[in-house]
Amino acid sequence: MPRHVKLQLKQSPITVVPSAARNLLSPAARHSPLAPLFLLVTSLLPCVLTSCSHPTKFDPTSLTFLIEANPVNLDPRFATDGQSQHLDGLIFSGLLARDAQMNLHGDLAESWQTPDPVTYVFHLKPNIHFHDRRPLTSADVKFTFDFILNSANKSPKRGGFRIIDKIEAPDPLTVVFHLKEPYASFLWNLIPSAAGIVPANATADFSRHPIGTGPFRFVSQSQDDEVVLARNQSYFGAAPDLQSIRFRIVPDAVVRALELRKGSADLEMSSLSADLIPVLVRRPSLSLSERPGTNFAYLGINSQDPLLARREVREALAFATDREALVKFLLHGQARVASGILPPNHWAYEPNVRQYSVDAARAEKLLDVAGYPRAANGIRFHLTLKTSTEEQARLIGAALQEQWRKAGIDLELRPLELATLLSDSMHGNFQLTFLRWVGANNDPDVFEFVFSSKRFPPDGANRGHYSNPRIDALTDQIRVEMDQEKRRALCSKVQKILADDLPYIPMWFTDVVSVHRRELGDLQLSPTGDYDFLTTLNPASEPRANSPH
Repeated sequence: MPRHVKLQLKQSPITVVPSAARNLLSPAARHSPLAPLFLLVTSLLPCVLTSCSHPTKFDPTSLTFLIEANPVNLDPRFATDGQSQHLDGLIFSGLLARDAQMNLHGDLAESWQTPDPVTYVFHLKPNIHFHDRRPLTSADVKFTFDFILNSANKSPKRGGFRIIDKIEAPDPLTVVFHLKEPYASFLWNLIPSAAGIVPANATADFSRHPIGTGPFRFVSQSQDDEVVLARNQSYFGAAPDLQSIRFRIVPDAVVRALELRKGSADLEMSSLSADLIPVLVRRPSLSLSERPGTNFAYLGINSQDPLLARREVREALAFATDREALVKFLLHGQARVASGILPPNHWAYEPNVRQYSVDAARAEKLLDVAGYPRAANGIRFHLTLKTSTEEQARLIGAALQEQWRKAGIDLELRPLELATLLSDSMHGNFQLTFLRWVGANNDPDVFEFVFSSKRFPPDGANRGHYSNPRIDALTDQIRVEMDQEKRRALCSKVQKILADDLPYIPMWFTDVVSVHRRELGDLQLSPTGDYDFLTTLNPASEPRANSPH
C-alpha cells in the first residue's frame, strides 16, 4: 500500500498521507468511532481507485446517474426532499421556470399579466400534452393548486400557497389566480420543483407512476435500487438528446466512486467526499465539472430547548466552530463560509452582519458569564447533534465534537436515515441538526418560511420554533412589498437580526461538483444543484479533450 500519494487538482497539490489525515483529528478525536472510517478512506482509496481497470464502453444515448438516496415522493404536490424535487424538475413543468441567472420566464405559460397586485392572469401555450397524450388545459392547473390548498389532502406545500383566495379557469388556455393580499414572491412558487402541474383527477397512487409534461417521462421506480426516465419525444420545448437516464441509488460514497472508476456509471453530483474527488479525476476516463453553489449547510437549533434558548449559548457554539478549517480539510475548499441563508450573489444579500470567526476563548467567556462553568471533568454541559448517515455529515459531526470539546461542550452524535432525520426535525425532536437547504434560499420569501413564528410545521419550515416579533413583522412586509429596493432594505434588517439572534448557525454554501465521464464535456451545472442540465446535455461518443482543473 502506498504511504504517500500526491495528487493535483486545479493546480493545487493535495497530499493524502495517513499520518496527515490523522492530524486532522486531535488526540481525543482519534479515538472517536468515526476516526477509523476517516483514516481508512484516506489510506486505502488511493490504492483502490487508481488500480488498473478498463471502463465499459460509453453509450451517448443513455446515462447512469448515481444518487445517494431514494426520492421520497415523486408526486410534486408532496415532494419536499431534494432528490424528489430534482427528478420532478425533469418530469413536470410549471407555469414558470428560472434560468441559470435566476430570472423567471414562461414554461407552460406563454405570457402573464398582473392587472392589480392581487390578480395574476396566465395564458397557457397551446398544444401541450401530458406523457399519456392527454392535452394540458387550465383545468389541470386549477386542479393541481386546488388539491394542494385542500387541507384534507395534507400537502406539505399548502402553507406556501395559503395566500391564494381562489383560482379560475375561464377558458382552456387561461388561468386566473386571485390572492388574498399582495405577495411579492408568488411567481417564484410556480416553478416545476415547487409546483409541477399534474393531470386533473390524478389518483391517490399518482406517485407510483407520475405523469407530467416535462422533457423526460417516468418509466419505473424500484425502491432502494433505481428510477428510470425516458425522453419525452412530444415535449413542447426542445426535446432532450438523451434517450434515457437511469438514476441508481447507491448510498455509500466509496461504492459510488468505485462504480465511476470502473465505468459502470456515468456521473454523480455533489455526492462524494472531498478526499475521493482528486483521486478519481486523475483517471483519463473521468473529468470534473464544478461551480459555486447556493445550497446552504447549517446547524439547526431547537429554540424550545432550555439550554439552547439562551442566546449566549448559541453565540458560544458559533465562536467554538472553526468553519474555515472544516471547509479546508473536510471539504477540500469546495464551499464558501456563510454568514446567513442568502447566498452572496443574491440581490438581497446583506454582507454587513455580525460575523463569528472561531474564538475559543470568547466562547468560554460567554459560557462562564451565562452560568455554565466547567465541572471537575472539564465538561460544562451535553448536547446532541442529529445528522444524516452520509459519510461527510458524520465526519463533520466528529470534527464539531472535537472543536466544541475545547470549550467544555460534550457533543453526542446521532446519525439517522434521512427520512427519520427530516421527520424528527419537523416534529421538533432534536436539540441540534446538521442539514442543508437545497434551492429554497433563492428568494427572500425563505425568511418567512424558515423564521416566522407563523410558519411552524406543517405550515412552514420553522422547525426550531424560533419566535421573534420583529422578524414576524418584517417578513410580513417583505411578503407584500413589490418595490425591490424597499424589499432589499427590509431583507437587510432581517439578516442583521438573524445574525445577532442565531436561530441557525450558518455553515457554508457548498459548491456544485460533478465527477463524470470525460465524454460528457464540461457540464453546465446550476448553482442550485438541480438536474436541468440533463435536458440540454449532448454527450460525445468519444472522450473530449481534458480541460484544465
